Amino acid sequence: MTQKVAVLGTGKIGEALLSGMIRAGWSKNDLMCTARRRERAEALRSRYGVEVVSNIEAAKAADTVILAVKPQDMALLLDELAPHLPADRLVISAAAGVPTAFFEEKLPAGTPVVRVMPNTPVLVDEGMSVISAGSHASETHLLRTEEIFKPVGKTLRVPESQQDAATALSGSGPAYFYYLVEAMTDAGILLGLPRDKAHDLIVQAAIGAAVMLRDSGEHPVKLREAVTSPAGTTISAIRELESHGVRAALIAALEAARDRSRELASGQA
Repeated sequence: MTQKVAVLGTGKIGEALLSGMIRAGWSKNDLMCTARRRERAEALRSRYGVEVVSNIEAAKAADTVILAVKPQDMALLLDELAPHLPADRLVISAAAGVPTAFFEEKLPAGTPVVRVMPNTPVLVDEGMSVISAGSHASETHLLRTEEIFKPVGKTLRVPESQQDAATALSGSGPAYFYYLVEAMTDAGILLGLPRDKAHDLIVQAAIGAAVMLRDSGEHPVKLREAVTSPAGTTISAIRELESHGVRAALIAALEAARDRSRELASGQA
């Protein structure tokens, strides 16, 4: 049986999912999307050859509806969709901090909802999408969700109670690395390197380290120790990081991100 999928709110993340499904072999005839602005709708139609429809048309026609709007816009969207969305449709939310119970309360009784926290590297097919099932979502619904998100990176299932922690680690995670690269670039300039050369050195070091972490199967401590010679340059740098409390600061930062995710989920501005 053909499954029709609609992406509602086709911004950067929504467009990444749309293009990922097309590359993975989904028929353009089975895909549709929505966009607020006419010029955006025309661009999506021209770029991907998919049908651009209204939110209500998508709710009526699609078997799976992906909600990729901003969290603050979700309540109004659900109010618009609820009268037109059959209860057997799968609803996938990609909105940060919004629990599945919020959707289940506003949509027809029994609607299966799956919550997904993707991160921005989905834009380059290297994302991590953290998946949690709502109370009415089955294994079939989770497998369908994974089928949609796997073309743009990896997927990981967690209980919804762990979504705030996953948001702190993975959803916000790329920003921490960008922040670190920014700081290291400034350090390179201080040490006498031109900005462009410092940037290239750090970015390639980050890519190489990430690939080694992914492919070697080694614990990060072991990989770090392989670079850390006795009385060498690396251990001198590590000593300074420890003396300035960088490890403790990272832990505190992630706790703050988790707590803010909980606040957003509870409706606190």
